[in-house]
Amino acid sequence: MRLLSRVPSWALWAGGILIALFYVLFILKVVLHFSMPWKAMYGEDVPEPGGYEVRGVDISHYQSKIDWDVLRMSNVGGEPLRFVIVKATEGTSILDKTFQDNFHRARHHSLVRGAYHFFIPGTDAEKQADFFISKVNLEPGDLPPVLDVEKDGNLSVEELQEMVRKWLHVVEKHFGVKPIIYTNYAFKMKYLNTPEFNKYPFWIAHYYKEELEYEGEWTFWQYTDCGQVAGIDGHVDCNVFNGSLHQLIQLCIKEKN
Repeated sequence: MRLLSRVPSWALWAGGILIALFYVLFILKVVLHFSMPWKAMYGEDVPEPGGYEVRGVDISHYQSKIDWDVLRMSNVGGEPLRFVIVKATEGTSILDKTFQDNFHRARHHSLVRGAYHFFIPGTDAEKQADFFISKVNLEPGDLPPVLDVEKDGNLSVEELQEMVRKWLHVVEKHFGVKPIIYTNYAFKMKYLNTPEFNKYPFWIAHYYKEELEYEGEWTFWQYTDCGQVAGIDGHVDCNVFNGSLHQLIQLCIKEKN
């Protein structure tokens, strides 16, 4: 205590502030690791994951005008563009204004195509499923329907899971194939990390990592939302498929017998 009494008060204050700052930075690093890696960081260098031969993008009206002739011949991370997943619907009434054109052009340009629904928690899940079904005509060779769920709507884990379950069941019954679930790393771990949901193919968003750190099974990895691909002005989400081109084709909807 005598030694401390000889230390100037300003030094004690400075030391306390430095210690507090250290703890704040440590906590912030932990938070960033589990949540911010899937947030936009435009202008940052984007690590290109290595070892994946099947690459694709997902698009919506935010990409505005797309030069499909150029896009078809472009590459992502040094590999040919193979698939495009298009935003179709949101909630119970919003149809993406570019969906029909983008969805048609993806097939016309011989790309594997998919369609996703942006889920609004707290809004009737069955009505959301019915709206998606009414606007999206998936054909053999298309990817299974995709549910984009990344907001909790202030619902409990159990409430959100029940809503997601209803959407999945309605859509799976209609198309005869298990939908793909899109979500970010942190959301998956908090809300959808159960044996029931793990039976579905997962598309995980986790940004600015050279390898996806999610330890469960996954089908697609959205590794950045600020990629740049020829044929698209501005930024676009870039993805890898966890498998070969043959396996991607096998995932697609089959002809009915």
